[in-house]
Amino acid sequence: MSGSMEDENVRPVIYQVLPRLFGNTNETRKPNGTLEENGCGKFSDFNDRALEEIKAMGFTHIWLTGVIEQASGTSYPGRPADPEDILKGRAGSPYAIRDYFDVCPDYADDPDARIAEFRALVKRCRKHGLKVLIDFVPNHVARSYASDVRPDLSFGEGDDPAVFFSKENNFYYVQPGMAEGEPPLRLPTGGKPGCTGLFEPESDFVRVTGNNSVTFAPGEYDWYETVKLNYGHDFTGPRDTSHLPGPDASVEDVPDTWRKMDEIFAYWQAMGVAGFRVDMAHMVPMEFWEWMITRARAREGGLYLFGEAYDNDPAKLVDGNVLDALLNAGFDAVYDDPVYDICMGLYDDFAGGFKWANDLDHETVTGDRFHRSLRYAENHDEVRLACRHEWGGLGMAVGRPVTAVLFGMGRGPLMIYSGQEVGEPADGAEGFGGNDGRSSIFDYWGMPEFQKWVNRGKYDGGRLSADQIKLREWYGKLIHAVSVPAFTRGDFYGLNHANKENAEFGRIDGETVSGHWLYAFLRRDSEGGDAYMVIANFHASRPFDGASVRIPEHALEWLGRSKGTIRFTECLAEPWAGKASAKALPMRGLQLPDLPPLSARILKLE
Repeated sequence: MSGSMEDENVRPVIYQVLPRLFGNTNETRKPNGTLEENGCGKFSDFNDRALEEIKAMGFTHIWLTGVIEQASGTSYPGRPADPEDILKGRAGSPYAIRDYFDVCPDYADDPDARIAEFRALVKRCRKHGLKVLIDFVPNHVARSYASDVRPDLSFGEGDDPAVFFSKENNFYYVQPGMAEGEPPLRLPTGGKPGCTGLFEPESDFVRVTGNNSVTFAPGEYDWYETVKLNYGHDFTGPRDTSHLPGPDASVEDVPDTWRKMDEIFAYWQAMGVAGFRVDMAHMVPMEFWEWMITRARAREGGLYLFGEAYDNDPAKLVDGNVLDALLNAGFDAVYDDPVYDICMGLYDDFAGGFKWANDLDHETVTGDRFHRSLRYAENHDEVRLACRHEWGGLGMAVGRPVTAVLFGMGRGPLMIYSGQEVGEPADGAEGFGGNDGRSSIFDYWGMPEFQKWVNRGKYDGGRLSADQIKLREWYGKLIHAVSVPAFTRGDFYGLNHANKENAEFGRIDGETVSGHWLYAFLRRDSEGGDAYMVIANFHASRPFDGASVRIPEHALEWLGRSKGTIRFTECLAEPWAGKASAKALPMRGLQLPDLPPLSARILKLE
């Protein structure tokens, strides 16, 4: 199944933003503070000025993270706060959905008019040429899920809790003998302020947690605030899901959860939402995706879908590569976690051993997926690039080589997380989010460095430092540089393998092969147009003075430039131009000017 009919020359460039943080100008930042104490961004903060600035950087889509109503510790008239036992943070997790048909009232100037305010935001975004994406969270819901907007479509109504699994149940129910203990549910929050460790509705039955934990007493690292949805497959058995309906099945012939999810998709499509970032897409059967995406695209052919998915997750419901399976099911793109892990593994051992730039080569020969992967250097789940206690404490500069390589490699969508462009470090303890180098999605908070760009609602960067201004300008240049045909529809040719015997390429003392710290590749327009070289220096302190990059004869033939002189012109960093004869490039290489630490160049070949 193919994806949506997006223009191949318009590369999706996504700006991820959590509305709670984006427009919040309150600088109190009290750990575990309430909405009243710490403030909260609103839909109205995305005004014309803010959207103009986002569009000017080169973004095509805006992912409004955590829009759908979640379980929360804040009460509103007719909407009581959720029990603290089933919350993570005062604001609550955006991925513990309380009502799929509603939006978070925190974001509305008038909570009673929150849907109207969201509709108005979608229209403003479209006026500025930005398509709106929101989260779709298919695998789990909050323990308190109950739709006020569509109570007829609430999950769990009519379930039989006397069985672990039934095709028509919306949830899985832990049965005696399946785990130690018995009802009631015992949550890991017991003994914490305001908590009992109990959740009254689950006194007689207990549902499986969102992360597949079959237990009466989930642990603190479980997704204990959520419960897993049932798509007609017993996940505790074999992964074979061939018994499930096919893409052409009628609504009457699919499991109840499928029918409800299709109604949810249709609801948001009708509201003007252009697509979805799908949370933990690999934990849901592929048969469901094929069926629902077929129906969703029949309603709106341009619907854009990208999936958060991890092939190494034991919870995946595919025996082969789950990323390929999702693309085959109709997704436009999937997360590129493997390449992200390699790039950040240059600075940290988190990915199972420190990496070399050469390790990227393995990820450039993965077929169609290479060009349909969403590439990012930050998102809400990952440590900020500028975090002072990770990535060797290198600060915001580490983003330059990492992002240039990630964004230059393929044709797929690109994403920047709000705050990345000004070096937001996410330092300090925020509340439930702790001091983990991430801007908390659980707490009412503000981003101190990003607030300097917001500048009390002016969105002019008036309080940024000179280095922050330069960084934001650099990201804008990068986005525009990789939005030309050589990158949006072109092909990739890696150069590190051709430089293994090049003594000037990426080595430090004692190393015998190329590409520990340098990575270089070519991109060309597949229809015979422009060509570019991307080269990055990942080293934290060493400049490469006069480094050369060899371009083999086969690459020159691939470029259609195997004779004469080739001129190279800088498109990203400070102005530079050089030239070399095609005859000399395979052995002598292109002699580059100083390539500073933590820097990158994009050179146009003419």
